[in-house]
Amino acid sequence: MSMLTPQGLKGKQYRITGNSYPRLGRPPRRSRKVLAAIGGVLALALVALGGVQLFDIFTGKGKNATAQACATPAASGKPLAAPVPSGSAGAPAASGAPAAASGAAAPGAPAASSTAVPQPQAVTVNVYNATDKSGLAARTAEELKKRGFTVGKVGNAPSALGKVPGTILVVSGPGGLGAATLLKSQASGATATEDTRADATVDFVIGDTYAALLDPTQAAAALAEATKPVTPTSAPGSC
Repeated sequence: MSMLTPQGLKGKQYRITGNSYPRLGRPPRRSRKVLAAIGGVLALALVALGGVQLFDIFTGKGKNATAQACATPAASGKPLAAPVPSGSAGAPAASGAPAAASGAAAPGAPAASSTAVPQPQAVTVNVYNATDKSGLAARTAEELKKRGFTVGKVGNAPSALGKVPGTILVVSGPGGLGAATLLKSQASGATATEDTRADATVDFVIGDTYAALLDPTQAAAALAEATKPVTPTSAPGSC
C-alpha cells in the first residue's frame, strides 16, 4: 500500500499514479484584470490620437488652419482703418515725413516728431560746456563745424542742466530726434534726452568725462549701428 493512501481504504481505488503532479497557483486577482483592461483602453486611445494627427499632416488641415489664423485683415475682405494723421495727438509721425504732410497744426500743439537722420549741414547745434575746463565748448564747436554742422550758441551750460556726469548729453525736441541721433554718434558714451522745444535745434552738452570727438570713421560706424533696422523675431509656430 502506498504511503499516500489513507488507512482503511483500498489502495487500488485511491492510489496516485504517474510521475507528474499538478502545480498549484494563486487564483487570478480581479484587480489585475481591471488594470489590464485600463491599459488596453489607453493604448487604443493613443493609437487613435496618433492616427488623427497623421491624417491632419497628410491632408494639410493643420496648415490651412495656421494660414487662416495668420491671415492679414486685408485678406479677410474687411477694410483697414483709416491712418491717423502723424501730427495728431497719440500718434507718432512717420519716420522722415515732413511736418507739412500731417496737415496744419493747431495752435499750441506739440511739434511734429522727426526721426529721420539729416545731413550735418541741416543740423543747428548749440555747444555748451558743463565742466570746469575752460575753452572746451569753443574747441568742440570748431570740430563740429569742420564736420559740416551748423553751430549756433557756444558757451557754458545753463545752470538748469547742472553737472553732466557722462561724456556728452544731447538734448533735442520732437522735431530734432534724427539730428540728435546724428550728434550722439559723434562721441563715445553719449546719451540723449528730449525736451519740449518747438524747433529742430540740438544742444551738445559736454560732460565731465568728455575727452574728444570720435574720428569720422568711428562716428560713421556708430551712426550705422544706431540706425540699423531691428529684425523682429517670432516664436516657432507664431505668425
